[in-house]
Amino acid sequence: MKQKTYLLKIENCKFKIMLSIIIPTLNEEKFLPFLLDSIRKQDFNKKYEIIIADAESQDKTREIAKNYGGKVVEGGLPARGRNRGVKVAKGDLFLFLDADVILPENFLKNALSEFEERNLDIATFILNPQSKKRTRKFLFNVFYNWPILIFERILSHASQAILVKKDVFQKLGGFDESIKFAEDHSFVRKAKKIGSFGILRSTKIFSSLRRLKKDGWILTYLKYIAAEVYTLLIGDIKKDLFKYKFGHF
Repeated sequence: MKQKTYLLKIENCKFKIMLSIIIPTLNEEKFLPFLLDSIRKQDFNKKYEIIIADAESQDKTREIAKNYGGKVVEGGLPARGRNRGVKVAKGDLFLFLDADVILPENFLKNALSEFEERNLDIATFILNPQSKKRTRKFLFNVFYNWPILIFERILSHASQAILVKKDVFQKLGGFDESIKFAEDHSFVRKAKKIGSFGILRSTKIFSSLRRLKKDGWILTYLKYIAAEVYTLLIGDIKKDLFKYKFGHF
């Protein structure tokens, strides 16, 4: 799919903000260091903070977070963790990340520049699967990246990374903690009704394939297709139909 190219004037980005990066975790000692290290290596001259909303990890997740200068708060399932992270956040802009993603070089500068240039209120990203196999990359594009780009204007999707302005988050009352599955999609669809939504093209998120490897590619895709149909026909998934388990990887 051909994507529009954005000529970004990164050095002239007018955002005078503090960015709060909020990461829900549960036993993420294996993956969290890669994410935090990628944040530390960003060439980014704006103020930012890292908040780890941890759901009672039994490994070294909290220790790792503190070693990287992160602020640790009590979390829960992803929606609750994000909301609790916001309660202590000092930023004007929130970046919610899953613990198993990695940020590429200049991610923060590119993302905020395009976010400003397009005058967005909420945004998400194209995911770049961490795999050297072309087949897996192709399948990932077919089943996720291309569909969310095609439906960007009419049916919003977001997974693993969401960038949103503080005032929009507050107007929505945060993430709906009663939703059992696909709460991130629900959040951006509701946000789109009160603000401008977009998928950023200037940078991508490196995404772990551990979910697909653990649950199986076919079963995972069928589950997400079923969830999509359910939300379109019935609404938010507030019953534990898909037996979602946080941190079972």
